[in-house]
Amino acid sequence: MALDILSWFCMLAGGVFCAIGAFGLVRMPDFYTRMHAASITDTVGAWLLLLGMILQAGLTLIAVKLLMIALLLLFTSPTATHALAKAARARGLQPLLAPGEDPSKP
Repeated sequence: MALDILSWFCMLAGGVFCAIGAFGLVRMPDFYTRMHAASITDTVGAWLLLLGMILQAGLTLIAVKLLMIALLLLFTSPTATHALAKAARARGLQPLLAPGEDPSKP
């Protein structure tokens, strides 16, 4: 019973993190902050969802497959976000700066 409650809590929390990430995509002011909101919250949300599913599956081959998906997300999501930010910076997309900040300083 406790395992079911913990797995449902993980899945609900993961859904909330994914919803927060979607809200961040709409609400944030520029490309870099939108990308940050999406990458962090969706990575945490996906991990919590997968953890909840692993707890539901128990010690089976399905749990091993879900763990492999989680590891794939762990390595690819930050790498893709970094590559996207680097490409945007190389194309000349400047971050939104606060009033009075010098754009020539990184």
